[in-house]
Amino acid sequence: MTVKRNILLNPGPATTTDTVKMAQIVPDICPREKEFADILEQLQKDLVRIVHGSDEYTAVLFCGSGTINMDVCLNSLLPANKKILVINNGAYSTRAVEICKCYNLPHIEMKVPVDERPNLAAVEEMLKNNSDIYLVYTTHNETGTGLLNPIREIGELSHRYNCVFTVDTTSTYAMLPIDMEKDCIDFCMASAQKGIMGMTGLSYVVGKTKLIEESKNYPKRSYYCNLYLQYEYFVRYRQMQFTPPVQTIYAARQAIEEFFKEGETQKYQRHARVNEAIHKGLKELGFKEFIKKELQAGLVASAIYPNDKNWDFEKVHDYCYERGFTIYPGKISGMETFRLCSFGAIDVPDIENFFAVFKEALEHYNVAVPVKY
Repeated sequence: MTVKRNILLNPGPATTTDTVKMAQIVPDICPREKEFADILEQLQKDLVRIVHGSDEYTAVLFCGSGTINMDVCLNSLLPANKKILVINNGAYSTRAVEICKCYNLPHIEMKVPVDERPNLAAVEEMLKNNSDIYLVYTTHNETGTGLLNPIREIGELSHRYNCVFTVDTTSTYAMLPIDMEKDCIDFCMASAQKGIMGMTGLSYVVGKTKLIEESKNYPKRSYYCNLYLQYEYFVRYRQMQFTPPVQTIYAARQAIEEFFKEGETQKYQRHARVNEAIHKGLKELGFKEFIKKELQAGLVASAIYPNDKNWDFEKVHDYCYERGFTIYPGKISGMETFRLCSFGAIDVPDIENFFAVFKEALEHYNVAVPVKY
């Protein structure tokens, strides 16, 4: 069975291999069977292994998109009479603030311009002057722009002031090197459709078992999205508490096998060369990028719309989409951009083929090449 291959340059879901797609076609099985429990248990161990977690860490699986992880960590890991510090320099950190507001969680929002990394001295001052901060939260790669945050340094500060450090690694997990202990991370999170190149519907939190167990007595703010309840159920029964996305888990198992077969270093290098090919293609067409290259994670390029009356993102998108390439609008308030991401099972020839089509689209709609600003 062959499946049309599309090149997805959006920030997830990512292009998958045919073997991952086909892994979903399995005999029907009740997810309470021992056979399926064995799959979940191995998956849990592998998810910790990908980020070099020791025996002090575990993985907790949830059914949902990446945002469910944010919800879970923020509502589950805050003791009574404590606060969350959200370091906010992008759309996904803003989403964390919105979750805090939704649950009425005491929090401090440290706003940073979306094209800048946080000032570490200012972060330390915030922690020093607010002894009731318990949970520090940031995003590794702000996917709306491509900005990379200095998580190891923020983690060190968090631990210096006895805080728990939680990082949204949805768009870096299994794509950039992450080491839970070296990077001072207590909790990180991701979804199957991004770094491991699986299918949508499965998300997971990797975190310190001791801290999860301590959260048992924290205020329960959600039934479905509680980290301890999901963890404890798996410890007792080797099952997810609620019906899991069975076929998605089979795909995730295959995707993880392919991750280890490719090799983590080789995979990181592939994403890096894809990203370089994207920068090269944008530069050749005259596009300006919103984030300075030295501040980028190397996974997302955010290009500014050209100043051309004939430029129409939707038309250019549709032209590329009809030819098997997907591009994606930006997520920057007050700035019109589009994003090209180096996620998924793609390599440099795919990017070169994309830019040939992209240039055709610009010429087809009479957009000046190189583009003008």
